[in-house]
Amino acid sequence: IPPLSTGRRGRPRRRPDKLHADKAYEAKARRQECRARGIVPRIARKGIESSQKLGRHRWVVERTHAWFNRFRRLPVRYERRADIYDAFTTLAASLITLNQIRRFC
Repeated sequence: IPPLSTGRRGRPRRRPDKLHADKAYEAKARRQECRARGIVPRIARKGIESSQKLGRHRWVVERTHAWFNRFRRLPVRYERRADIYDAFTTLAASLITLNQIRRFC
């Protein structure tokens, strides 16, 4: 994906270097799609490769989902309006970030 030239502030978006995925995404078509876009696929193969190496990268995502699930309104969406749900998600992310900052300061 080439960098976006929308005039927005911050670092331009770029293509990722690697894609980490588990055995559910193991298919020749997925690997070819990644390589066509210049992305190195790191997908565990069924019956051949253990997914232990990929587990350490996936754990970060699973842990973050668990942090968001501690906020009882987020796993099941009760709000009908998207802006209210977005506000609760932003509030949860802010509180998670605050708790992580307190751990290191």
